[in-house]
Amino acid sequence: MNLRQPTGLPAALLGVDRTLVIGVLNVTPDSFSDGGKFSNAQDAVEFGIALHKQGADFIDVGGESTRPGAQRVSVGEEQRRVLEVIEGLTAAGIPTSIDTMHASTAGAAVEAGAFLVNDVSGGLADPQMFEVVAALEVPYVVMHWRGHSTNMNSMASYGDVVTEVLAELGARVDAALTAGISRDAIVIDPGLGFAKEADHNWAILNHLHAFNETGYPVLIGASRKRFIGSLLSSNEGSVRPVDQRDVATDAISALAAAADVWAVRVHDVAGSIDAVRVGGAWRRGKS
Repeated sequence: MNLRQPTGLPAALLGVDRTLVIGVLNVTPDSFSDGGKFSNAQDAVEFGIALHKQGADFIDVGGESTRPGAQRVSVGEEQRRVLEVIEGLTAAGIPTSIDTMHASTAGAAVEAGAFLVNDVSGGLADPQMFEVVAALEVPYVVMHWRGHSTNMNSMASYGDVVTEVLAELGARVDAALTAGISRDAIVIDPGLGFAKEADHNWAILNHLHAFNETGYPVLIGASRKRFIGSLLSSNEGSVRPVDQRDVATDAISALAAAADVWAVRVHDVAGSIDAVRVGGAWRRGKS
């Protein structure tokens, strides 16, 4: 396996010889897949523990929905939702990351036990993010992003989506490096579903090698997204419901592992654990 990975990983993740599987834990009332699922922090912690038992290498905790049309939440509300959950999972010995666009939440989450900051805005939503992450000295996911959920669909215009996403990601990585974030700490994410139509997402997935060629570890987050539901529409044109998209998500996880990505971020952990093992074996068979 290509051992490209960010520095700063917990010891338990250093010896994993396959694409990592990240379990999604959204502590929100309005996320597209699991919004409103957890009435309190303890329920969320128990769910995170269950995901870890299913095989999740770490749990990505988020307190603000980024689905199309979602409204922003205050920093205080976001932290109220996530910090107790991160503390509980950390106490249980489970590695966690924080999914946030707020620099102050990133700092508070790392203090609570998170080892990685997953910023879907790539530092664009909060001008303090790069400075804070540089001081934290933790792995940092830079995702391709053009705007907030309220208007990102209007920004899905590309001539060559792969070339343009790579260029825009490269600009954010350069800005992160200039701000003092270590090159070895950076992970890139092409941002499937963010300011992208279905064909854009499939083009990116078909060119994962181009993202690997940047030299940075790559994270893919396709799980249960709208472009999968549209692909699986019924003969009558009904989009496949969110909770019936896991098999297709697992197929993408297998293909991503065959393409040697660092990690996949998913809701169905057990299925993707099997899928990345298949994908890894498929890749090894080529050589």
